[in-house]
Amino acid sequence: MAAPQNARILVLLHQEHSTPGRVGRLLQEMGATLDLRRPRFGDPLPATLDDHDGVVVFGGPMCANDGDDWLKAEIDWLGVPLGAGKPFLGLCLGAQMLARKLGARVFTYPDERAEVGYCPISPTAAGEALCDAPFPRCVYEWHRDGYDLPAGAVRLAGAEGAFPEQGFRYGENAIGLQFHPEVTYAMMCRWTTRGVARLSLPGAQPREAHLDGWFRHDGAVDRWIRTLLPAWIEGRAAVPCARRAAA
Repeated sequence: MAAPQNARILVLLHQEHSTPGRVGRLLQEMGATLDLRRPRFGDPLPATLDDHDGVVVFGGPMCANDGDDWLKAEIDWLGVPLGAGKPFLGLCLGAQMLARKLGARVFTYPDERAEVGYCPISPTAAGEALCDAPFPRCVYEWHRDGYDLPAGAVRLAGAEGAFPEQGFRYGENAIGLQFHPEVTYAMMCRWTTRGVARLSLPGAQPREAHLDGWFRHDGAVDRWIRTLLPAWIEGRAAVPCARRAAA
């Protein structure tokens, strides 16, 4: 497995001006090179991952059940990183696409109820064992679609309410997270302004709660994701970490 400072990471984005946020910045700070592609806008997906050491699939306003040709092709393509056993990280839509690729249900409620804002979650023992930082207990959500735990997957985190599945691992190297550890404060300000219509969905929180939640909860998220990423690239995230083993 490539060391973080030598890794080349394929990054899939789904909007014209979206960015990989904190996750992209931290990977670059570790010395990784990012190969950014937008399949929705015609960027090709590689036939193999011989030239890449991992894949991160980010979110977007679309649903994994949508019938767009590019979306179906991207879900089909997920067999490439799964087959290669390369580190894979799916965030929100990326996790839902992975769940669908693995045969699980992706669903939307008739009333379009959502999780939008900071929401409490509960990590499992497997989630706590991913890296040497505690799994965050309150995370930033921005979705109205959910997924069922795929057959053969290991649950990493759950929640009470409409969206019980919040994270899973499949095999040794594939991780799906329903929430958004990549979000920066600037991204949150943009989302709650440009996506203000989403704040009226059932279950969504008002804008001020998002901004207040950042100061309350982002420190724990930041410590966790900056510890998780090198473990993920190096293939250590599936091995119980030393801090948990000693606890």
